[in-house]
Amino acid sequence: MKEINYLKGDATSPQAKGIKIIAHICNDLGGWGKGFVIAISKRWTEPEKAYREWHRNRAKNNFKLGSIQIIQVETYIYVANMIGQRGTKVGSKGVPVRYEAIKSCLEKLAVEADILNASVHMPRIGCGLAGGKWEKIEPLIIKILSENDIQVYIYDF
Repeated sequence: MKEINYLKGDATSPQAKGIKIIAHICNDLGGWGKGFVIAISKRWTEPEKAYREWHRNRAKNNFKLGSIQIIQVETYIYVANMIGQRGTKVGSKGVPVRYEAIKSCLEKLAVEADILNASVHMPRIGCGLAGGKWEKIEPLIIKILSENDIQVYIYDF
């Protein structure tokens, strides 16, 4: 098992050697414009473009809660768009975060990280605008990524 590394800094500037996947949570509405996605879009145009196209063609693809999309943005850097929140606002069903969807996303991410032999870098996913609790998300990351020997870096900006 690999321990999670907690770092101060920007997850869009991953601090490790080798291939890296920057993972973050997206909503299921096709909305891109608040939160961590702004930092991603400031560095690369491809993740937003790929996400919007994925959403636009959702009738013909796997765009739904629990799905992921991997986009190569540099030679050694990929971005994982992970659909882990229902909508964007707090409503009668509570906060937008969906823990089951995040679990499913992380399981798919583990497969991709293993194939690429990549480390995974992320902010505290699901805990910003999605309204999730880190004490529910961290155990998922440990069980699905760390216990499968995938090196994880969590960034606090």
